[in-house]
Amino acid sequence: MAAKTELANIEQVDLREVWQNEAEDFTPWLADNIELLGKALGMDLEVTAQEARVGNRYSLDILARDPGRDRPVVIENQLEDTDHSHLGQLLTYAAGFDANVIVWIAKEFEDEHRDALDLLNRRTGEDSEFFGVEVELLKIGDSPPAVNFKLVVTPNEWHKQTMRSGVGVSERGERYRKFFQRLVDTMTEKHRFKNASKVGTENYFDFRSGHSYVLYGAGFTGEGMARVEIYIDKDKDWNKRLFDRLKEDKTAVESELGELDWQRLDDRNASRIRAARQGSIKDDEETLAEIQDWMVERFLAFKRVFGPRLAEFKE
Repeated sequence: MAAKTELANIEQVDLREVWQNEAEDFTPWLADNIELLGKALGMDLEVTAQEARVGNRYSLDILARDPGRDRPVVIENQLEDTDHSHLGQLLTYAAGFDANVIVWIAKEFEDEHRDALDLLNRRTGEDSEFFGVEVELLKIGDSPPAVNFKLVVTPNEWHKQTMRSGVGVSERGERYRKFFQRLVDTMTEKHRFKNASKVGTENYFDFRSGHSYVLYGAGFTGEGMARVEIYIDKDKDWNKRLFDRLKEDKTAVESELGELDWQRLDDRNASRIRAARQGSIKDDEETLAEIQDWMVERFLAFKRVFGPRLAEFKE
């Protein structure tokens, strides 16, 4: 008879235990961890502003961009159940920033407000996308709470298929997709990198490193730079311990890899170590080929230098 396996229970944590104040606690946290919401929505997100003013009376929690499709995104937060006033504010902000993507985050959605967003997805133009997102905190045993974003309202199936297939995306989004698809093909076919996911239209792409909670990433920044990095993303204490351990070898690491940007990011959950050079997805094809060759070389060098150190790290 097989041994009985004991499973832990997942517990829900009150949002107010972590974020007592929506404006002072949750909104800044979300702005610093916007990639978590982006993953739930299936898009890349860049924060443009917090508390962005709309007229003289209103301010939007977070104004962001989806660079893959070059579109503004408005994000309105609630740590309580949805209400009519926030629905009105959401539409006001969407109009004020001429936004294509509208995201309403709340503890729980009332049925009437789900129906309202569904109606907007059916009746507005094809370029408009309304998302309803419930936020919850979960923990297992004595683990720290982990955030979970649940999509409860999404654009209709045609819109979702459009996003996945890339039909109708911007010219820049299509350039990202072609660039990273070529990069993935090179890394997987010639250099045996594994576990690559489907390429989208975002300005970045990640490979699994073979070590839990650590990714090798490549992408373009908004400052006209191309980058390759190690991205560490478990819980905050673990991330900082691993980062500090790797940085202890900074001299030896940089003797092989050259100067790196060591970003501990004390005000965020994740940490990263980055190499960068000038480069933009708008560059000509010859330059993009050079950038891609540089990324391949950096990936291989990162794996050679950091791989053994990651394997030696003890939790």
